[in-house]
Amino acid sequence: MNECVYTPLLLMENLESDTPARSRPAPPPEPLLYRPNVAAIVSRPDGMILIAERTRFKGAWQFPQGGVDDGETPEQALFREVEEEIGVRRALITIKSQRGGYRYAFPRGRLKYGIYGGQEQAYFLCLFHGQDTDIDLNTHNREFIRWKWILPHEFDLRWVPRFKHRVYRAVFRDFFEIDLV
Repeated sequence: MNECVYTPLLLMENLESDTPARSRPAPPPEPLLYRPNVAAIVSRPDGMILIAERTRFKGAWQFPQGGVDDGETPEQALFREVEEEIGVRRALITIKSQRGGYRYAFPRGRLKYGIYGGQEQAYFLCLFHGQDTDIDLNTHNREFIRWKWILPHEFDLRWVPRFKHRVYRAVFRDFFEIDLV
């Protein structure tokens, strides 16, 4: 019986080569672990969406978002994060649609909790049934300094860090059929 033996020629060539190590191809990067994450696109019946400005990054506006804790479903994490970040109770929002698989890597090898090199997000389009007075940013761990309602086409990609641009473009295309530039 003949056996087929696979020999990685490129690797063998590199090992047998006189080429200095610095000009050889770099080894493949370590695989990234992506932290499970949810994001809420909170919308009103008139089509306006809520965005909030980050406390530590002036001029950085985004949707409420956060990690999925162990034992939580993405839906449970969504309702928890919305209440923790903008004070809106579960009874005041209804999930209209959701999409997942949005990924981004953190810049310059930054790790979250020492292991996550990025986040994989599920986005939820939620209808808000409350009043503006139901939104309260004075939470136990205040993440935002202010919030506002905008139309989806008014979102400015410069409000989010560059490493999130691809995700925000995809989200606005998928949920609103808008191409952010």
